[in-house]
Amino acid sequence: MSEGFLKFPDGFVWGAATASYQIEGAHDADGRGESIWDRFSHTPGKVLNGDTGDVACDHYHRYREDVALMRELGLKAYRFSVAWPRVFPAGRGKLNPAGLDFYERLVDALLAVGIQPYVTLYHWDLPQALQDEGGWANRDTIYHFRDYAAEVGRRLGGRIKAWITHNEPWVVAFIGNLLGNHAPGLKDLRTAIQISHHLLVSHGEAVKALRQVLPGESQVGITLDLVPQYPVTDSEADKAATQRYDGFRNRWFLDPLFRGGYPQDMLDMFGELAPQTQPEDMKTIAQKIDFLGINSYTRNFVKHDPTVPVFQARWQEYWLGEEQIPGREYTDVGWEVFPHSLYQVIKRAGTEYGLQKLYVTENGAAFPDEVGPNGEVDDPKRVAYLKSYLAACHQAIQEGIGLKGYFVWSLMDNFEWALGYSKRFGIVYVDYPTQRRILKTSAKWYRQVIARNGFEV
Repeated sequence: MSEGFLKFPDGFVWGAATASYQIEGAHDADGRGESIWDRFSHTPGKVLNGDTGDVACDHYHRYREDVALMRELGLKAYRFSVAWPRVFPAGRGKLNPAGLDFYERLVDALLAVGIQPYVTLYHWDLPQALQDEGGWANRDTIYHFRDYAAEVGRRLGGRIKAWITHNEPWVVAFIGNLLGNHAPGLKDLRTAIQISHHLLVSHGEAVKALRQVLPGESQVGITLDLVPQYPVTDSEADKAATQRYDGFRNRWFLDPLFRGGYPQDMLDMFGELAPQTQPEDMKTIAQKIDFLGINSYTRNFVKHDPTVPVFQARWQEYWLGEEQIPGREYTDVGWEVFPHSLYQVIKRAGTEYGLQKLYVTENGAAFPDEVGPNGEVDDPKRVAYLKSYLAACHQAIQEGIGLKGYFVWSLMDNFEWALGYSKRFGIVYVDYPTQRRILKTSAKWYRQVIARNGFEV
């Protein structure tokens, strides 16, 4: 191998990721209940072009074809999420056996071709019946989630080596309940902060429940979306605002999980809006876990604005991709291509928080892919993106950080939440009218990376 070859450690887990509502479709098949994303996407004006996940990639009916694609790519692992309303249509009470049967078939198909399933229990599709009772703002939802986790754990049990309780609780709490851009579409800061606490407690309760039903070698963790914060200028005001926003965006979840308490500067800032807690909550949240999943795509800029609270300030503009730096490259959703950001969050988790086992559970890029005259989908910008971000992963590993795997987002183009089908993150192209799958150039490149356990730079 050449001097410019970046080799990854033996046993490094090469995977791809998806989420249930984004790919499954079959929204009312075999007893599945309504989710908050079904309700939200069917509400006029909430999702671009009125798109819904009713059909999506029809993965529910085409999972065998998709598993064959994964095998063709040589994937070592596949991260997917279970749709809670498939298992408990009302979120609690009566179990729907057909829902669990689907995931059992999927797991069996993956294992039959040597692909290890990584299961996420909550990737945003809360049963609407529970939302009608207050959703995550209702403390009872914590215990319904615990019971759901235990039931899925009992059924899939020893066939799954890695379990993820929640995907991006920050997004669930604040994009869904403060900004209102995601389901359930609420816009209330007090509610969003309380929900963030309930999500963390439900994580801890699920960890305890899974430990009781899973074999001892099973790994349990959580996935956070971590974003490095940069001040717009070197002014003391901007640097102080950046520190506060880091507290809101990153430390608000990292600290209770790994240090046993919320950051004091955030509690001071929230004041009487701080979450209501019960005596054992922080101990429950800080249950020992086996790994941290990290989703990360870019960096964020913060500018002090004395007229606006930090948690309602510049990041909203960033999220919408309205401000761009001349000369920098941006993806199709307006996120800056900045691979050092991924290195930063991996390094921080390993050093500042002392975490020994990390996975990049999502990383990737949206570009306006099209099928060429030859029937191929050439996406050189995505290849360059992945190469640069994987080089950042390699750098962190070389510096002693325990990064154990990487999951590209996403296996295939899919329903991209409030952006509907307008943005394509997949390494596999999906022609939605026909449901035809086409391997993009990036998929073929990733296949070579997996086969060689590294790549040329």
